[in-house]
Amino acid sequence: MRTFGTQAIGIRTPIIHEGDDLAEIVVNSVIEYSKETGSSICDHDIIGITEAVVARAQGNYATIAQIAADVKSKFPSGIVGVVFPILSRNRFSILLKGIAAAVDRLYIQLSYPGDEVGNHIISDEQVYDSGVDPYNDVFSEQEFRVHFQDLKHKFTAVDYLELYRTLGNQAEIILANDPCEILKYTKNVIVADIHTRAQTKRRLLSCGAESVFGLDDILTKSIDKSGYNEIYGLLGSNKASEDKVKLFPHSCDAFVAKVQKLMFERTGAKVEVLVYGDGAFKDPVGKIWELADPVVSPAFTDGLLGLPNELKLKYIADNEFANKRGNEAREAIIERIRQKQKNLMGKEETEGTTPRRLVDLIGSLCDLISGSGDKGTPVILIKGYFDNYACE
Repeated sequence: MRTFGTQAIGIRTPIIHEGDDLAEIVVNSVIEYSKETGSSICDHDIIGITEAVVARAQGNYATIAQIAADVKSKFPSGIVGVVFPILSRNRFSILLKGIAAAVDRLYIQLSYPGDEVGNHIISDEQVYDSGVDPYNDVFSEQEFRVHFQDLKHKFTAVDYLELYRTLGNQAEIILANDPCEILKYTKNVIVADIHTRAQTKRRLLSCGAESVFGLDDILTKSIDKSGYNEIYGLLGSNKASEDKVKLFPHSCDAFVAKVQKLMFERTGAKVEVLVYGDGAFKDPVGKIWELADPVVSPAFTDGLLGLPNELKLKYIADNEFANKRGNEAREAIIERIRQKQKNLMGKEETEGTTPRRLVDLIGSLCDLISGSGDKGTPVILIKGYFDNYACE
């Protein structure tokens, strides 16, 4: 019986530039790792490529001016409200500059005590101690500061109300958790939330909004030779410089298919491939939900469809085979795994396993391995992910 299971390895690559054949670079880097370590590439191995290098190779960027041009075309009146942007210099500051450059008057409505991905303006305890009702109470920035004096973020030390007001050319800040509050200021709204955007759009339209677009509706096609994302627009973008953002990569299905094809031609192995962005996990201390991208994986090969189909090993050991020990217990459990049904959904013996999509689990693993700093491993090779205790 072998003593190792799933392995996730960060693969270093050359620095990726616009126009590079990224599929070739990925395949060459994985094969070089295989030669360097003497390990083989096997069927069902998984290759993950971070969305950042896919977008870089595509040259998928946009400037403040290009964002402003699309916003202006959608809101010719010049008076716009933005509802529920996340609190992030990296994710939203350049977008806000582009929006502000397109309008004459800007209103920004923030949710409180925090945004949808867990960045907090104030803590839940501060809300409770103040007697404020976050379900009903609405504040101007000045009123909010009367109740809560220190609004600097716990980790970044940034006062996001001040930052967004100044980046928005002295935008007016409103704090409220009902999106329809923005309609007291303007009927023209940009919906900036990520995972709840469809619900927010519906509520605004039902409350009388006249013109509603989400960040996912801006730069869905190239504007003045900009990058674009046909599905997610500005969602998933990151600050690239003081006047430019890197957008979420587009047309990734062809890319993952190409990597899979090249790996089969060069190694004979049918690997699975995904492009991954933010992992879907939450920091228990800072309360931040990592997933600021619209999805964990914008593209993946067919072998990564579905959910895990796993037995809870300790449940089986503690119940069905509680009286067995040593090799007898091991052989019984191995046989039980081999005989498991193809679809265990809802079965008691799966209780406590993780009922999430494979791509969300695997993409989160990739993100944790590669990190967001200077590791220099934008490609992740995962071996044995589909193995179980019964695999020799």
